[in-house]
Amino acid sequence: MPILQSDLENCLSTAFPSGKIVVIDTAGDNDHYQVEITCTTFEGLSRIQQHQKVYAALKDYDIHALSIKTNYISGEFHE
Repeated sequence: MPILQSDLENCLSTAFPSGKIVVIDTAGDNDHYQVEITCTTFEGLSRIQQHQKVYAALKDYDIHALSIKTNYISGEFHE
């Protein structure tokens, strides 16, 4: 079942409140997304563990295709 981009952004913002989150609907069909998250939550975690946290946040959604890019930053994030 497709998820609206705004719903996906809200879900990720709730899961990663200190993060900078970019969501791109790569096919324009609400079912193929690229997400990029930079967050202090990921500090000290392997790339796999970071991605597992993203998948856990999206466990209630069935997204056909999801490309994930994660990064961490030390300390508090400021835009």
